[in-house]
Amino acid sequence: MPRPITPFALPSADQAVLEKFTRTGRRPVRAVRRAQALLALATGIGQQAAGQAVGLSRQAVSKVRRRYAEAGWQAALAEAPRSGGPRRFDGPQRAARTALACTPAPVGHSRWTLRLLADKAVELALVETISHETVSQVLKKTSCSRTASSTGAWGQ
Repeated sequence: MPRPITPFALPSADQAVLEKFTRTGRRPVRAVRRAQALLALATGIGQQAAGQAVGLSRQAVSKVRRRYAEAGWQAALAEAPRSGGPRRFDGPQRAARTALACTPAPVGHSRWTLRLLADKAVELALVETISHETVSQVLKKTSCSRTASSTGAWGQ
């Protein structure tokens, strides 16, 4: 037997704001879907049906509804903090490692390896510690090639 639908009241001022939010401007899709879910709940359909109507799970609609009740529509539409730790390296540190990879390889080596880059970054005190895998992730987002004959370093 399905659960009874708990009524959801949406004040007319909030409803007008949410309708405008979903129809005008460039907005993140997730925020628009959350606003649409609140509007669907206000029509009297349940969380399951509201979720299906806007492409969210029943649990997601439940979270949005609870956040709306606790803190208003801005909190309900906002992204909640994600799990996981903060980035360990900031922009300048990432840029310094990328610049290092674009320099000529050390004497005795034909090219930079990930482990060489990690060791050199520690040696130059760019970071306290870094793994070769982290170096790989940073370099993946750049156009610098460690295997090209010209590394892209200035003056070559």
